[in-house]
Amino acid sequence: MKELTVKQLAVLSGVTVRTLHHYDEIGLLKPTTIAANGYRLYGREAWLRLQDILLHRELGVPLAEIARLLDTQGTDRVAALRRHRETLARERERFGALIATIDRTIETLEDNTPMKPADLYKGVSPEKQAEYENWLIEKWGPQAHDDIARAKAGLARSGPEGQAKAMEELRNVETALAGALAKGTPASDPTLRPFLERHRAWVARMWDRPCPPEAYAGLAAMYESHPDFRARYEAIAPGFTDYLCSAMRAYVSP
Repeated sequence: MKELTVKQLAVLSGVTVRTLHHYDEIGLLKPTTIAANGYRLYGREAWLRLQDILLHRELGVPLAEIARLLDTQGTDRVAALRRHRETLARERERFGALIATIDRTIETLEDNTPMKPADLYKGVSPEKQAEYENWLIEKWGPQAHDDIARAKAGLARSGPEGQAKAMEELRNVETALAGALAKGTPASDPTLRPFLERHRAWVARMWDRPCPPEAYAGLAAMYESHPDFRARYEAIAPGFTDYLCSAMRAYVSP
């Protein structure tokens, strides 16, 4: 089978050439061969290993942990793929429940009909939420615990209609910023400031306290470092995570 250049593999897999170079540098995905002209060439085993890497990334596994998992899973890729499938099937069920919950909530808000409070949270994984909150506390210190509690209380006070409006505002801002990315607008362009102003205001509303410049820049660092945030923003548009975080930092820079 023909070996692929790094550019060809990037196009087929949807990752950037820069990402593949990074995987090579950290030893996560080495080229099969290096051509006489210095080109990195990737054969079938490398394609399969990249699939392993990307599947783990889809499940939110950090790169350092992926390397360990690939080293310990052995050569039985069929067994590994079956484990991936089981995990994704569980997530599919959970996302299906979340979509049903969202649909019921939309119907309730549009028709002004009652909805049981417990029905608002069907499909939400307490384990996933706890894992995320523990990561925040471990990463940013005990203060994050108080911030989480304050944000939860503020969101609960807003009620289902307030929560729906808040999420609609976030979607509008993110859509506008993703559109700027698609147009090639630099992340530091002043025309983005009105959208970042709204984004920062949205964050302050969720936190139930002001969002000073250093906190907003810290939030950008969190978005970059947590795989769940990266997965969410990359689903909006490829490259949107880094673009948004760069724009956030540019917005609060002196």
